[in-house]
Amino acid sequence: MTLQPGFVDLDTTHQDVRLFRCGKPQMDTFLIRYALKNAQLGISKTWVLLEEDKAGKKKFPVAAYYTLAVATVTRETLPINQKELPNYPVPVTLLARLAVSEKYKKKGLGTKTLITALRQAVILKDRGLPSIGVVLDVLDEDALKFYNRFDVFHPFSDNPMRLFVPMQVIQQL
Repeated sequence: MTLQPGFVDLDTTHQDVRLFRCGKPQMDTFLIRYALKNAQLGISKTWVLLEEDKAGKKKFPVAAYYTLAVATVTRETLPINQKELPNYPVPVTLLARLAVSEKYKKKGLGTKTLITALRQAVILKDRGLPSIGVVLDVLDEDALKFYNRFDVFHPFSDNPMRLFVPMQVIQQL
């Protein structure tokens, strides 16, 4: 299968999300049932990478997706020293979801999706959305191993399944 050149906004009129399977049912269900609704409510936004249309289908299958949202954290909870931050909650970008279709596992698409999501977080910051970094809540041990390969994420001390990367680090990547 060939993939389209880049990630695009979720739009189920031209994309077939119903058949997406990544091996984690809650991730499949989110894309199929909630991603578009959450975007319409202004809660989060999902981007998808589509397969090329070689069979003349009207809808393109999803190969991978990621979802970003906004959140806040306090200086005390951050896993790195941020003394210059105020004593009240500050904005971060939440990498709420990231998944790759089982068809594309072990082909580098997870890395491409993560890099694209982090770049999108920087683009949003540069366009005026305040954010001191990216936070992600890790789904399971497999996902934790994936994220730890990049050596840029810091675990929160109260929850090692919650990771943080400062925006300055992302901008240098």
